[in-house]
Amino acid sequence: MSTLSTPLDFALDLARTAEAEILPRFRTVTATHKPDGTEVTEADREAERTMREHLADARPDHAVLGEEFGVTGPDDARFTWVLDPVDGTAGFTIGVPLFGTLVALLDDGEPVVGVIHFPAIDETVYAARGEGCTFRTEDEEIDVTVDPIDNIADATITTTALHSSDVTATDDQTPYQMTGLVRRAGKFRFVTDCLQHSLVARGRTHAAVDTLMHPWDVAALVPCVREAGGVAAPLDTTVDDIVHGGSLVTAGSPALLDAVRTLLQPSGQ
Repeated sequence: MSTLSTPLDFALDLARTAEAEILPRFRTVTATHKPDGTEVTEADREAERTMREHLADARPDHAVLGEEFGVTGPDDARFTWVLDPVDGTAGFTIGVPLFGTLVALLDDGEPVVGVIHFPAIDETVYAARGEGCTFRTEDEEIDVTVDPIDNIADATITTTALHSSDVTATDDQTPYQMTGLVRRAGKFRFVTDCLQHSLVARGRTHAAVDTLMHPWDVAALVPCVREAGGVAAPLDTTVDDIVHGGSLVTAGSPALLDAVRTLLQPSGQ
């Protein structure tokens, strides 16, 4: 991999580098479990290791935060690359082709570059601050924008799962009021992981909710949605750091985001 001219070019190339480790293992890989109970595969580890090797060569003064190997690099680095080689490992292990590879760049903690790449279907949504959001397939490359619906009753809203909700929250999770959102949304669907936020950026859906998120799940999504004209925020209204906010809602308009966040707040708050 060469040292590319822009951070976005470099992020796109990193995603392709990960793909070369991921696709040969798709549909044949065996999952194991980490101490926290989440699944991990050889594809996750080898893809992240390869991306880190290229970053060490090309951006040695940058830090790296990844799902599989934590934080490395200078403690005082201005720039941090955030990597999630297989977002949607649970689906990946059973052959669902909608998993994504997430690559982001933080500038002093602020997400300024994001790549959401879907290796198995060869689609990519990507953005850099001030440059808009782009959707790329094998056949086309187009600028995309959100669909700015304001009202929940008119909106198509998605989530990935019901953890940390009033349906299935464990004792250590926040019981966000997902039942009310299901009942009030114009349409409510379950859509896998990063795919649901890429659909908001593309204007195909109107809001997406993830009640449990890690920094590597969040960082790449934020520039894509924002550069498409949308908004993004943690569900916890007291949290300002979106990357480390622990949850995420994206929407095509500020009014819809505010309505979704308000409706989801736990009972009594």
